[in-house]
Amino acid sequence: MIPSLSETQVTRKTVIETEYGVVAAQHSRAARIGAEVLAAGGDAVDAAVAVSFAIGVVEPWMSGPAGGGAAMLWRADEGRAYALNYGMRAPQGLDVAQYPLSGEGKAGDLFPWEKVVDDRNVQGATAIAVPGTVDGNAKAHARFGRMPWHDLLQPAVALAQEGLHVDWYAALIIASATRALAQDRDAAALFLEDGQWPTIAGWTSLSDKRIDMSRTGATLAHLAEAGPRDFYEGDIAAAMAADVQSKGGFLSLEDLKSYHAELLDPLSFDYRAARFDVMPGLTAGPTFRDALAHLETAFTPGDHPGAEAFAAYAAALKSAYAKRLAGMGDDGEDANAPGCTTHFSVVDRHGNMVSQTQTLLSIFGSRVVSPQTGLLMNNGIMWFDPEPGKPNSLAPGKRCLMNVCPVLGEAGGKRFAFGASGGRKIVSAMTQLSSFVADFGMDAEAAFHHPRIDVSGGDMVVADDSLPADVLAALRASHPVTTTRRTVFPYAFACPAGVLRQNGRNSGCTEIMSPWGDAIPEKTETT
Repeated sequence: MIPSLSETQVTRKTVIETEYGVVAAQHSRAARIGAEVLAAGGDAVDAAVAVSFAIGVVEPWMSGPAGGGAAMLWRADEGRAYALNYGMRAPQGLDVAQYPLSGEGKAGDLFPWEKVVDDRNVQGATAIAVPGTVDGNAKAHARFGRMPWHDLLQPAVALAQEGLHVDWYAALIIASATRALAQDRDAAALFLEDGQWPTIAGWTSLSDKRIDMSRTGATLAHLAEAGPRDFYEGDIAAAMAADVQSKGGFLSLEDLKSYHAELLDPLSFDYRAARFDVMPGLTAGPTFRDALAHLETAFTPGDHPGAEAFAAYAAALKSAYAKRLAGMGDDGEDANAPGCTTHFSVVDRHGNMVSQTQTLLSIFGSRVVSPQTGLLMNNGIMWFDPEPGKPNSLAPGKRCLMNVCPVLGEAGGKRFAFGASGGRKIVSAMTQLSSFVADFGMDAEAAFHHPRIDVSGGDMVVADDSLPADVLAALRASHPVTTTRRTVFPYAFACPAGVLRQNGRNSGCTEIMSPWGDAIPEKTETT
């Protein structure tokens, strides 16, 4: 196939180094809000809470209050990490018989499950799991926050009242999901023109077209006043559960009342001279550890990652993913197990860090909007394998097996908090970015600009076509390989964001192809 994309275009992002805090997020407005919280004296956790709610407004198809996720927290004064799991669960009243296999082969969304009749595990109210994002933020804030909960939600309220600006990128995302959004009356009313056409910006002029987010704004304002448990036990909970059930879903008020995020000890391990803290349990943390364990003796660190390193990355990721897909899942026997996407990372001037990944799972989640709350709902049920008899098979009350992989690392005098969005592509990105820093001494700018491969559980290796010829040859010697370009859309690779601290100075970067993503300093040294 003859490529259509420019072969001479170069895309880069400027990386600022500062003694002040830095917030790296997939949307620059959310990152700026986090930086303003740091400038007002907030902790890294305060900034993360503000970013979490703000990014759910400006990037609602990726995450929001009705989603779930996980975060790694580094506390500089304690010299230790905490793992925060706010993953989703299947509702207790879920009826497995409502998800019959269609016999039509594999489903077409993020996972290689067998297709379910009417895509009931992917689309619509039957795909909605119990959300965890609000309680996850609340747990972190209660333990480490310094600023009032009410104040941290106000920027998100203001963004919602302003409305979602539909620029060219937002129009592209909405257009990509128009057919699915049209199937829910409330999603269609919110995101589509006349309930059926994609909402687009002016193609040949500047546009200030906006989507009305006032209902979401009212919900966030209520949540700011009533406190986070209202989302699970109060007016918001009652409205959300009623809306989902009216559309045929299983989410109940009892499911929400019983939900609690968990602050846990991390999965910690050494890798050569480096140290990592990641999520334990039903996340991609164990898969990340398995990949690095394979790498430890697979190549020799040096000045830059060459053919030997990339061949090792591919083999390590294939091995780690095979183990993950064969054996991980919540089988209900361990009661103590911790139960498209966005990522943001924060470091404050004191060295506290947050690496936080949150998601609705698919782009626009279940493509269902709760009309009383204005919230776009998740489709967390898709995380389960619909075939019975497997560790990750669908069942009532079961914890979802998440792909999230927020990472805290320390290597060569550098401490970093990295993570990414991108579903099954996340582990590949985190393995390589972490190795770039730990094995090759890269800073944030070098690591985030370096081309990568993706290995997501299948046989194929997807390689950035800008990798050197000898690297591509080494990959092809052992694997089927397809090459592609890092682009704005669609997403051939994960979309990372991270911060790094060395000698008391902080920096950060986001995926270079992300048109909205940015790392924003708390303030520059001249202000």
